[in-house]
Amino acid sequence: MTDAGYRKSTLGATLDLPAIIYGAGAFSNQYNTDDHLTSAIPLRTVRLALRYGIRAIDTSVYYGPSEIVLGDVLHALRDEFPRSSYKLMTKCGRYGTAQFDYSPTTIRESVTRSLARLKTDYLDTVYLHDVEFVCTPFAPRTTGNHASALADEAAAYGLGDGDEATIRGEGDKKVLDAFHTLQDLQSQGLIKHIGITGFPLPTLLRLAILILHTAPYKPVDVILSYSHLCLQNATFLDFVPHFYARARVGQLVPASPLSMGMLTPSPPSWHPAPPELKQAVADARVGWGGDFPELAVGYSLRQSGALERALPLVVGFSNPREVHECVRVWREVRAGAGKGSKREEGEERAREEFRKAGYLGWSWASP
Repeated sequence: MTDAGYRKSTLGATLDLPAIIYGAGAFSNQYNTDDHLTSAIPLRTVRLALRYGIRAIDTSVYYGPSEIVLGDVLHALRDEFPRSSYKLMTKCGRYGTAQFDYSPTTIRESVTRSLARLKTDYLDTVYLHDVEFVCTPFAPRTTGNHASALADEAAAYGLGDGDEATIRGEGDKKVLDAFHTLQDLQSQGLIKHIGITGFPLPTLLRLAILILHTAPYKPVDVILSYSHLCLQNATFLDFVPHFYARARVGQLVPASPLSMGMLTPSPPSWHPAPPELKQAVADARVGWGGDFPELAVGYSLRQSGALERALPLVVGFSNPREVHECVRVWREVRAGAGKGSKREEGEERAREEFRKAGYLGWSWASP
């Protein structure tokens, strides 16, 4: 049942990630009930994904019981899927909605706890989670399309020539200290790769450049940003070459093609999108008339795979049906549903709805 296509090369980097990464944020109460999480469904879902060749899994201590559920599942599947057959990616530094602690002691304790919960003696990747909440804020605005950070407003975002090693304040120092702590754990063999995650792309780029220009002058291995390679907002594509050229990042990972549920028929009540954007989503969904989440996932899969250096995409799965559906869409896109296809026409109609509403490429404030 394994599809070797999922093991395709991405950046040629040492992370060796598949085209699709299992988003285990679904193993949290933000998306599923305790009854669901304690049932056999998580095991059946992970087993199916692994059999398809989706051999990388993304989680976080912030996702409530996710690491515990995942650790139990992988332990139960250890005979069929030994630890060496998949990649584990988790996060540290964020422990609640407004609870962040990037101190070296807490970072070390967090990694130790994740190792125990996931029942492993090493982690393939550990990210600093949602760095924009900790670093020193530096941007001319918090909402909107931030592509101007790559051109005429570069200096206003801290991305001007000569800004590379500029520490903007105490928050930036906290990020650097936490990153250096992860480097120490990496030297001990507990972590293979180190990354940062967050929502605002200019902030991620600024910090990646800062890390590169701060001793020991090593680039960030991997950067993850969510909701920035989806039907409503694909500005990740604008930033990709800058992450490579200016920050020398090894691997880029877009996440959440459904934008944390915003592009589904029932967005979660806590979603940060304003009412006008949610209405634009509803209008786009009516305009398509079919399975809108399927259209959205296909768009992200096609865009992430079309680049010269393809990007692995994090997709959340709650049940086996969602895994089957994603694999079907991936195969359809891979087979070449190209220019002029019904799928592409639907994507363009949806994006036109967002454009008319003034929300195409628009990012909400974070934090």
